[in-house]
Amino acid sequence: QVTLVESGGGSVQPGGSLRLSCTASGTIYDTYLMAWYRQAQGNERELVASISRNGSTNYGDSVKGRFTISRDNAKNTVYLQMISLKPEDTAVYFCYMGTQRRAWSSVVVNWGQGTQVTVSS
Repeated sequence: QVTLVESGGGSVQPGGSLRLSCTASGTIYDTYLMAWYRQAQGNERELVASISRNGSTNYGDSVKGRFTISRDNAKNTVYLQMISLKPEDTAVYFCYMGTQRRAWSSVVVNWGQGTQVTVSS
């Protein structure tokens, strides 16, 4: 079983910055696609950013130029650096990680428990 633990959420004023981290623990042979999603109250969960094993990134239109996703494969960790935060960025942020338990195992999708980000003056 794999557990994802997120950290770095909190409250910040508009224009501020936060850095989210998500680390996987458990039996992990390899990691695959990593991503951050967010869900604002009353809205559906949406993709914020994703990063492939080789480092290719993809961003939601609303965060392009402000958020940066990165990963450390040796630490089974994905990061989300957020700058120029806006009130509309307020949401619960969830990390997503594909992991493989053994070399012959299927890739399993894992989700973190979510961390609250609040942007307000």
